[in-house]
Amino acid sequence: MKLFLGADHRGFERKNEIKTWLESLGHEVVDCGNTVLDPLDDYPDFAFAVAQNVAADPNSRGIIFCGSGTGVTIAANKIDGIRAADAFSADEVRHSRKHDDLNVLAIAADYTSTEDAKTYITVFLTEPFSPQEKYIRRIKKIEEQEKVN
Repeated sequence: MKLFLGADHRGFERKNEIKTWLESLGHEVVDCGNTVLDPLDDYPDFAFAVAQNVAADPNSRGIIFCGSGTGVTIAANKIDGIRAADAFSADEVRHSRKHDDLNVLAIAADYTSTEDAKTYITVFLTEPFSPQEKYIRRIKKIEEQEKVN
């Protein structure tokens, strides 16, 4: 699967660990930055880059990292077609994939171990969307609102 990754300085090390792991699993990984540790960088830059790439390639997914996970989630969700959420548990990620067709996963690098991140990402990459009418209807409502803005 094609995966776009991005992180600010607080998620930089975790992103690099996860990137190596994902590549070892055979995924095509595109690093949207930051590619150097810069304590003055801004998380929206990397969240936007990941989200724009995922929006342009609906068969891809994105994974974004910052200290809390919240900032990158907010930023990514500003891009039309993106459904991003923070990862708090494997069950929550599973629910978000099945019901909301989550396409960008945010990881809180300050609060998530590498092993937990791998668990959440595995669920994110393997859990299918459940195309029940109610879930499709809800996503279409979001897409319609994106067109209004």
